[in-house]
Amino acid sequence: MITRMIIVTTSAERSAEAQALWKKDCAPIMIQQPGCLSEQFLHSRDLPGEFISLQTWEDQKSIDAYRPGPAHQEILRHTEA
Repeated sequence: MITRMIIVTTSAERSAEAQALWKKDCAPIMIQQPGCLSEQFLHSRDLPGEFISLQTWEDQKSIDAYRPGPAHQEILRHTEA
């Protein structure tokens, strides 16, 4: 298993919006990917606009298949806003 952590930052004012977006749009896409065993969106206690997307994957091959694919591109489109 591989744990992948991605730091996501936004303004403190948009913190609730970022959490809602991740829960509604991004997490459901992520968890459906082959090899993705779990996905969590963790909120920093010290920095209101900082989050960590914590993902557990079966193996590197699964991550490598996901990253260039349409699901990853869809998540990027959601998070760019």
